[in-house]
Amino acid sequence: MSSALLPKPQMRRLLARRMKFHLFGAFFVSLGCAALYKFGVAEPRKRAYAEFYKNYDAMKDFEAMRAAGVFESAPPK
Repeated sequence: MSSALLPKPQMRRLLARRMKFHLFGAFFVSLGCAALYKFGVAEPRKRAYAEFYKNYDAMKDFEAMRAAGVFESAPPK
């Protein structure tokens, strides 16, 4: 009578069932982390570099470093 009240434990395919659940969970967590990194770190960094190089003058920077004596091959004037 007590055996009719208690359900039988599942003895087969326990690992496969748990593995499927955890693989799907890990996939969605990693997808979320990748999206957070892309939109939270990579995109703002790209915008910051684009903004910096929009107004950057390489020759002006070179002349400033040359005047400071940074280069051995290009002595200060």
